[in-house]
Amino acid sequence: MDNNLLKQLLMIGIGTTSLVADKLKEVSEQWVTDGKLEPDQAKTFVDDLMQQLRSEQANFDEQMQRQLRNVLQDLGVPRQSEMDELRGRLDRLERQVRELENRNWR
Repeated sequence: MDNNLLKQLLMIGIGTTSLVADKLKEVSEQWVTDGKLEPDQAKTFVDDLMQQLRSEQANFDEQMQRQLRNVLQDLGVPRQSEMDELRGRLDRLERQVRELENRNWR
């Protein structure tokens, strides 16, 4: 999985959260209109549920990233730090080969 797919998955989660928030506000407004809730109760209700939803979304995002890292590791995909280390080693080896070639031409 690449970074773009991860971003798409996270955006789906954000979009779902936004959709739930819109629907929640709509329902609470209807309850106020129907006289089932007072406006301040509706606001508190929506605020509390949105806070809980944001908290759960953050936990979900963290778990998703952890699971994705585990899957990538199981598939043998190297981490960025490992790739950076290998690039550094490759650069040093290329430099050493050039130095050896230059010595042989003298």
